[in-house]
Amino acid sequence: MKPELQSWLTEKRHELHQVPELSGEERGTAASISNLLQVCGPDAVLTGIGGHGVAAIYDSGHPGPTIGIRCELDGLPIQEISSARYASQYPGRGHLCGHDGHMAMVLGVAFVLGDKRPTKGRVVLIFQPAEETGQGATAYRADPKFADIAPDYVFSLHNLPGLELGAVELCSGPANCASRGMRVVLTGKTSHAAAPQDGLSPAGALAELMPALAGLGQGGALDADYALTTVTHARLGEATFGVAPGMAELWVTLRTVSDSRMADLVREAEHLVNARAQAQGLTAEITYADIFEACSNSDEAVQILSDACRTRDVPCRLVPTPQRFSEDFGQFGKGAKTAMFWLGAGRDHPQLHNPDYDFPDALIPIGTDIFLAAIEQTLTA
Repeated sequence: MKPELQSWLTEKRHELHQVPELSGEERGTAASISNLLQVCGPDAVLTGIGGHGVAAIYDSGHPGPTIGIRCELDGLPIQEISSARYASQYPGRGHLCGHDGHMAMVLGVAFVLGDKRPTKGRVVLIFQPAEETGQGATAYRADPKFADIAPDYVFSLHNLPGLELGAVELCSGPANCASRGMRVVLTGKTSHAAAPQDGLSPAGALAELMPALAGLGQGGALDADYALTTVTHARLGEATFGVAPGMAELWVTLRTVSDSRMADLVREAEHLVNARAQAQGLTAEITYADIFEACSNSDEAVQILSDACRTRDVPCRLVPTPQRFSEDFGQFGKGAKTAMFWLGAGRDHPQLHNPDYDFPDALIPIGTDIFLAAIEQTLTA
């Protein structure tokens, strides 16, 4: 990558970093991306896809497959801790997962394609909203505009703290775990704190359910039976000394390698909640949020990325197990051959979603070059 392009992309990454927007609210980010794409010479830019999604199309004018390169638009509801001059300007919000860096890489692909179209087929650059809630990819694919750009292959990446800076890991088959947030509301009856016997407190059921639900899945090997249940939040009644509680709320994250194992885990968790509630005369309401299906990599797409890394002299290692964190990128695999690679952010780099995380700018040319190599391999006659 030419130094002037790398400098431009770094500057744009810093600008995006300063104005993070939450899932479903990425109007300003989408507008910025659309404006930046205008200097990158696409044949068309589509907006408003699945919410605030954007797509840039580069068409060779010759028959061939359509290659999608996907990145994410949204930030996180986390207060950033940073002394960087480009730190978030929005209190309580930050690009603390690296989506600003992912956008910069795909903008790099756009800039290069503006000068050098593929010799066959098309490239569609996918800027997807609402990845953090698991809703964005589904909405993007369901949008009628997507039918006009539906790709045959889709490639994506995620930066990965803990992995050597600039190194790549790939796996075939299961790539990211399925997960979902389970919200349990237990309802009894409030009473005066001086007469708790005249009410119906869910305190006992809550105390029993926290370790019982956690016991349904304790992690272990990332195989077909892997299950992890994590209690993330609990609330009992109101913050007062005068009222015996009549309501309790419990949030639990369920995580598995496969969707079928997730279905089993959901049944087990719901049975446990309902049995404990019934035994104590409580009503139980169960709802779900942040639902992510399992993400799987296509063998063919993995081979393309592996070859791309080799042609760019990027160290690449095939690994046998998926990542524990979830991704909605797997939705694109329902109509295309897909693969996500993990690009090392450094062994000692702050973890994703940490308040002191910041995307390493040194990764911008590496990720951009891998995407370009994959495009060249697939769309060069």
